[in-house]
Amino acid sequence: MKCDISKRCGSCQYINMDYHQQLVKKQEECQKLFPHLNVHSVEGMDHPYEYRNKVIVAFNQKYEYGLYEESSHKIVPTQKCLLHDEETHKILSKIQSLFRKYRMSIYDEKKNRGFMKHVLIRRAVSTNQTLVVLVATDGMFKGSKNFCQELVKACPTVKSIVLNVNKRQTSVVLSDNEKVLYGKGFIVDELCGLTFKISARSFYQINHEQCVKLYAKVKELLNPQKDEIILDTYCGIGTIGMSVADKCQEVIGVELNKDAYKDALNNAKMNHIDNVRFINDDATEFMIQMANKHQNVDSIIMDPPRAGSTKEFIHSVKVLQPKKVVYVSCDPTTQARDLKWFKEIGYQASDVYLYDMFPHTGHVESIMLFVSQDIR
Repeated sequence: MKCDISKRCGSCQYINMDYHQQLVKKQEECQKLFPHLNVHSVEGMDHPYEYRNKVIVAFNQKYEYGLYEESSHKIVPTQKCLLHDEETHKILSKIQSLFRKYRMSIYDEKKNRGFMKHVLIRRAVSTNQTLVVLVATDGMFKGSKNFCQELVKACPTVKSIVLNVNKRQTSVVLSDNEKVLYGKGFIVDELCGLTFKISARSFYQINHEQCVKLYAKVKELLNPQKDEIILDTYCGIGTIGMSVADKCQEVIGVELNKDAYKDALNNAKMNHIDNVRFINDDATEFMIQMANKHQNVDSIIMDPPRAGSTKEFIHSVKVLQPKKVVYVSCDPTTQARDLKWFKEIGYQASDVYLYDMFPHTGHVESIMLFVSQDIR
């Protein structure tokens, strides 16, 4: 498949490169970062298109929609992005026709006026449910009832429509201010045999198919035992920790973002998992507190943001002395830096496992298992 707007859009650096070559390139780049480790081939996709379950588009004054041109806020109009599924295109096309019909006032960034700023689509792949989020500058949406009725009638997968009110002049798309126009304000998806609520601001892996593979590898490396306590740091809405909870004594999840923390509590309750507890705290701070109290855990899962972990976090690992640390990274560059810190505290890794979570881009997800060389 060829993308006609790749040069203008710039979001997918490798979109017109042979997919196998993309995977080879990513492995080679990671091998340079980890020259002394066994860097495995990248786990790719059979069909590396239409994988994004979250899409954000903007509209221009002609009611054309698309993504922003690289390093700008200029919209590149497109009717079909190769990374978005057919249902997403169908819904966006219907929204476009409704905007025209209702003569929707489109926000003009330069003049700072207009009503509609963005449209966010979230798809639950397993259940085929869709959440539509309309991001606007005002909470008064005249004709919203008819708008919703027409959209749902044309696109029955749409189970909820939310109006997110963002009056600020900012590149941040969503605000905390939202109201439900239709449905419950969330959709439900299934992942690794568990059920998760997905709202407008929920953190949820964008590539469902690859996420299942990645979590399976985490579980395999962790190999949890019935009598073990596992600490799931940077846990988000609790997906990884909950996926291993059936194999261990207890999972303690730590997450700083309050919305994600609340989602994690609700998800555990919804799945009737009673051996998981969640803490709303900074992962490093919580690790330091545990270390100061000389508390012990058997294994640690860490899935930090792109900036990686902290030296304080890793030195707290030395005090807690888990047998294993499974490190999931969305940026192998910072993971390579953290690898040196783990070596300093007596933890070694031998393999790097790579997953292509974002085909046609320069990103790759990496997993490493650190094992203590000095278990007391």
